[in-house]
Amino acid sequence: MSIGDRRALLEAALAGEPLERLPVALWRHFPVDDQRAESLAAATLHFQRTWDFDVVKISPSSNYCVADWGVVTRWEGNQEGTRTYISRRVRTPEEYEHIERLDVRRGMLGEMVRAAELIVKALPEETPCVMTVFSPLTVVRYLRGDEFVVDLRRFPDAVLHALEVITRVYEDFVASVLDVGCAGIFLAVQPATHRLLSEDEYRRFGEPFDRRLLAVAERGWLNVLHAHGHDIMWELLAAYPVQAINWHDRHTFPSLAEARSRFGGALIGGLRQWETLLRGTPEAVRAEVADAREQVEGRSLIVGAGCVIPVTTPWGNLRAAVEAARGT
Repeated sequence: MSIGDRRALLEAALAGEPLERLPVALWRHFPVDDQRAESLAAATLHFQRTWDFDVVKISPSSNYCVADWGVVTRWEGNQEGTRTYISRRVRTPEEYEHIERLDVRRGMLGEMVRAAELIVKALPEETPCVMTVFSPLTVVRYLRGDEFVVDLRRFPDAVLHALEVITRVYEDFVASVLDVGCAGIFLAVQPATHRLLSEDEYRRFGEPFDRRLLAVAERGWLNVLHAHGHDIMWELLAAYPVQAINWHDRHTFPSLAEARSRFGGALIGGLRQWETLLRGTPEAVRAEVADAREQVEGRSLIVGAGCVIPVTTPWGNLRAAVEAARGT
């Protein structure tokens, strides 16, 4: 595929134009390898060279966003590739006040900026990559654990103080990954679900800080919002200034068909990562891609899963997804 063809294909998907073939992007974690720049870059590039996805999503472990604040995690074999949290930085509400400004050129944050730089330099010019950035309230959750919900209701000023510091750090981080050549960010939003918070709470503690990161990312041409979980605050999130949105479309409202009229950019989804990609057959994968294509009438779709795919996903199923998207 030529440079112009891939960029043109993605821009057509973003614009809602009819697509001769569907772009495809799947991503996974690389446990253990994801703790250092060189090894994460090598694993990401090996995966990309195998499958030649239309977008590369850099997937560091979630601990990268809090390790420099002293959060301790351990790899224990989770099939999704995620790490177990051993100790948190914020153990009492008073400790929100002590969250300090970090230098994103150092520590784990510096490793991830370096990983992004290595990946961008090694990819063909035609292939964009986006860097995973966790929303500031998601970072609070990783610093504190699920107690953060009680804290924001009982100690809102302390949580807001931490959110201000965190947001300044990640404004710097977003600028840094764009500076090394990322096409945009993949803003992973976890707490924007009605199962966790009210919409008014998210508008106070989540949205303003998310939008600050997206304002820094505005110079990128491919910013993606990932809405994690069930019962997501779709209408709120779909108004964010991003070019594409990814969510668990097979498990929670809206479906791809319903989302087309509610969002003006590209929809990333169509595949269930556990039931279909992990435990299904190539035929089931192809059928799900065909259904996704039909839901959107061949427009506005980048074939993907609702989240990271399991590390043991069969290669035959990955191959089926790529071939079905590309009509081969």
